[in-house]
Amino acid sequence: MLKVGDKLPEFQSVNQDGKSVNSENFLGKKLVIFFYPQANTPTCTVEACNLSDNYSKLKKAGFQLLGISADSVKKQKNFHSKFSFPYDLIADENREIIEKFGVWQEKTTFGKTYMGIVRTTFVFDENGICVRVIDKVKSKEAAAQILEN
Repeated sequence: MLKVGDKLPEFQSVNQDGKSVNSENFLGKKLVIFFYPQANTPTCTVEACNLSDNYSKLKKAGFQLLGISADSVKKQKNFHSKFSFPYDLIADENREIIEKFGVWQEKTTFGKTYMGIVRTTFVFDENGICVRVIDKVKSKEAAAQILEN
């Protein structure tokens, strides 16, 4: 998994509208990338809505936001439209970005082991250097976790 001090991996993918999103476009800005297992699931919805509800505070602190999951563009579009998120959701169906960040890992739920996205938030400075990794994301407090020093 990416750690503090690592550089923002280069990536290019598409957002919920099918528009190209390139990691280079975020250099010079503080960036928060949050990885979530699946669009429109209860915990992911709580996390994404918490970030949306606190978007003005995050913007005021200078942050750009990007949400990434392995969902299709169509699923991301539905999720984005349903809740009117003010930030882009990236469809990483081939898990290229997910793998670069190291969040595709073995998980266990109800005694069943499987591979999936580990809910993780990465914070990058203006130079594209990772300054924080939040690996114990509390979905109801996601924005507060980002804003705390």
